[in-house]
Amino acid sequence: MVRERDDTGLRLVEPRDVARVRDFLRSVDLTLAGLDAPAVRLWVEHDERGEIIGSTGFEVSADGRNALIRSVAVAPGRRAAGAGSRLARHALDEARASGADRAWLFSRRSGPFWQSLGFARADRHELAAALPDAHQVVLFTQTGQLDREVAWSRVL
Repeated sequence: MVRERDDTGLRLVEPRDVARVRDFLRSVDLTLAGLDAPAVRLWVEHDERGEIIGSTGFEVSADGRNALIRSVAVAPGRRAAGAGSRLARHALDEARASGADRAWLFSRRSGPFWQSLGFARADRHELAAALPDAHQVVLFTQTGQLDREVAWSRVL
């Protein structure tokens, strides 16, 4: 069960929010593919003015066993005190609660961060086989970017 709002202060993204989330993710240079797809679950955190200051989410495989962690971002002025770890753990917890037993992600820049959360480098083609319909996988395969990506994985 996906919670719309919980004690973390994160709010589940609704269709009307996608444009603002897209703008936020563009500003932090993350992939925008499939943000409004039913298999993608996203949460955002707002500041006191209602501006998005953090996001997190995942996309689940057709069989529900694999989750592609995505859109984990913190606004540049807020990157301290474990905000990224808190957001990433939220996505991992929600993916586990949805029934997934393995988490995957792409990250060329943040390997040490993901390793601190229990991820290990994985084969990008194994990720693509586990989540062939995931929007990032489809996009990266179509554009040839898959062979330049770095994949990570961990058991949930």
